[in-house]
Amino acid sequence: MSPSILPVILLSHFTAALVALGMPPFFGLILTDTFAVDHTLWVGWFYVIPTVCTALAAPFWGRIADRFGRRWSLLRAQMGLSVAFMAAGLAPDVITFAMALMVQGFLGGTFAASSAYLSTVAHGRNLSQSLNWMQGSARSAMILAPIVFGFFITHVPAQHLYLYMAILPLMSALLVWKLAPPDPVSGKPDGQKPAREKASAPASWRRLRLLYFGFNFALVASFPYFIPWTQARTGGTAAMAGILYSLPHALYLLILVSPLRRSVLFGKPWTLPAGLALFALSYVIQATAGTTSAILAGRWIMGLGMTTCLFALNAETARLTRIENAGQSFGALDSAGKWAGVAAGVLAGVATGMSNQTAPFWLGAGVTLLTITLSVYRSRSPATEHQEHLDKE
Repeated sequence: MSPSILPVILLSHFTAALVALGMPPFFGLILTDTFAVDHTLWVGWFYVIPTVCTALAAPFWGRIADRFGRRWSLLRAQMGLSVAFMAAGLAPDVITFAMALMVQGFLGGTFAASSAYLSTVAHGRNLSQSLNWMQGSARSAMILAPIVFGFFITHVPAQHLYLYMAILPLMSALLVWKLAPPDPVSGKPDGQKPAREKASAPASWRRLRLLYFGFNFALVASFPYFIPWTQARTGGTAAMAGILYSLPHALYLLILVSPLRRSVLFGKPWTLPAGLALFALSYVIQATAGTTSAILAGRWIMGLGMTTCLFALNAETARLTRIENAGQSFGALDSAGKWAGVAAGVLAGVATGMSNQTAPFWLGAGVTLLTITLSVYRSRSPATEHQEHLDKE
């Protein structure tokens, strides 16, 4: 893979994630100040609109990418986001704004499109490392977006930010068009693939989708409630709660830029169960914490567990990825992650209503423990062992 390709794809995904992840926290401001919607219940519904639409559309766009090209699919996603952002910025009423968010979900999906394209130019450990960097771009967006948008909102209306941000995916599309080469032609037709390899792939991908669902469910479960819960538990400021919220993502970035990212341990069968165990432990610590220092310890352990899980999942994804159906595979994984986020948000809200703001932590811990039981099972078919041998070479 050319050294210039990965930075282009990372920049493309970062600009999309910056808006997709950074604007939802300001939906309440947009709905109340721009559209005079007073009921805060609507904020949660608007938050999940693009997520649900992406979950529905991702498998379809994945199949289209496999047929017409992953580079084309990435350009399509960037142009679709630009159209959606412009529509959201110009929406005259709340219904039009909701439709713009639907367009964002149906026509976006840059993470799956970017990952599928990377699979055409990187393989094995190189693909695993590229996927780790892709997750790093998402973590960077989660940390920077509230700061950047919070600053700009003091100068311009929140809705108008969408108009300015619509320029970013257009610029990214231009970079991809100019600097990223077209998909290479696969040298091995599907009909020449060993029958055992084709037969083992569906079961392995189903297992991987379930692992993605379980991990993303646990990860998202505490997101909507962490900051108000932290403030109520410690009496700290919103700024301090925001720092604690960002710590796991900051730790991911620290490990990503360190030599630890190249460790062979992240490809071992026991790495994912160990990461999930750390993740569950972090939720238990946070749920029972009564001081800022205890929450701080829980967040650091959560960051270590999250990083371990993501690196292990990316290594498994790279091991299973085949270029002839990469678009469909990454589309299915993206869809599983999005449905997990929707389910986590809904069930965390129900659990909080029935109990208290600690409930999402226990919910996340429980789902993580269930996911561990699946993670300890690893297919050992002859095709799998052969592929692992090739990856080590």
